[in-house]
Amino acid sequence: MEDERHRSRRRRRGLLWAAVAVVAVALGCLLPAALVAAVVRETASRSTGDPASPPGGPAARLAAAIDAALGRQAGALLRGDRDGFLAVADPTARADLTRRFTSLRALRIAVWRAEPSGQPTPEPGQPGRWRQAVTYRYCLVVPDCTPSPVLAATRWRETPDGPRLVAVEPSTSAETGTRPWEVSELVAAVGRRTVVATTPDLRSRLPGLLAEAEAAAAVADRYAVDGVRPDRYRIFYAGRDGWRRWYGGGRPAWTGGYVVTVGGGHHEVVLNADALRAGGVADLLRHELTHAASLPAGGWSDRHAWWLVEGTAELAGAAGRPVDRYAGLDDVRRMLASGGWDGRLDTVEPADDAPADRVAASYGVGYLAVRYLVDRYGTQRLLDFFAAVVHDRRPMTEAAREIYGEPWSTLHDDCVARVRGVTR
Repeated sequence: MEDERHRSRRRRRGLLWAAVAVVAVALGCLLPAALVAAVVRETASRSTGDPASPPGGPAARLAAAIDAALGRQAGALLRGDRDGFLAVADPTARADLTRRFTSLRALRIAVWRAEPSGQPTPEPGQPGRWRQAVTYRYCLVVPDCTPSPVLAATRWRETPDGPRLVAVEPSTSAETGTRPWEVSELVAAVGRRTVVATTPDLRSRLPGLLAEAEAAAAVADRYAVDGVRPDRYRIFYAGRDGWRRWYGGGRPAWTGGYVVTVGGGHHEVVLNADALRAGGVADLLRHELTHAASLPAGGWSDRHAWWLVEGTAELAGAAGRPVDRYAGLDDVRRMLASGGWDGRLDTVEPADDAPADRVAASYGVGYLAVRYLVDRYGTQRLLDFFAAVVHDRRPMTEAAREIYGEPWSTLHDDCVARVRGVTR
């Protein structure tokens, strides 16, 4: 599957603000690097007729034993039975698996399935040691969700009492990176619409974050353009180490938050604790949760619609405030005065290395254009237009004529005229 990415970033007047990373990932299409890739290649070759791995051979018998052990472990996790979860573990794996158990239970794990991929392959030069690719599928809080997949490499040791799990490698997926619960101990708070998790050192922030998240979810729910609201908004509040490691890290230091599509129709939100010490959590949560509510299940990557996607999230983030109280107006004015934009909405997305004021101005243009559409035509038509362009991938020329009854060229120029008019 093509690696579809969308990354953008913004900053407002000294407040370290938001970035969006929406990565398209289909169920079963995670492609981890290095170790997992090697395991998948080897297991695929062995499961397609390799005579060294006959149906009743040692690898096949071990595969059945590993499958059974993973099944018992999954049942123990869902029951909250830590001893049962660790029963399959080699002593060297107990600390890591204990942390994973604690984190997943804190997140209210509701579905956990472990599905081996192919047959195990021997570790070169290590008799009795094996590798096995495993796809884990999980739901948080809600048991009837479509599970999100994680493909990981596992290591096993044969013993007289059956295989013992030596290690579960973090899923260093090229598309999404490592999930927080794979590498960090987590504590969590669960509300009616959200689950918010962080590391134990930031536990004191959870009550306030949950309250802000629940309020933001009530706004974001209105932007579920396909009529399907997220079963729970998944929010991870990252300290310095989590920010560096979760979902691959690598975001600029000024980034306040981002969204990642993780499969099963779910989007997970990460907030940067260091960037948000000065406040702004409420606006950021409304923005990011609106992405989670409005974007297609498989993610989005059309750069020409950047202004529409980000403008809609900015509209939600502004929470109905008057246009003249929008924080980015001065940045838009400066960009227009400097001639830093050619007046086309499909080119307003900032470059990766754009300065902070240019980033804020780009978001401001998106907000003002979307605000114009809502003020003139109403919210429902905006959502219909968003669905046509972003979900159905229809040309704006076609969607504008059908939904707004106007040529796109006219509508576009009206939006740009509003941007220029408001910022004079």
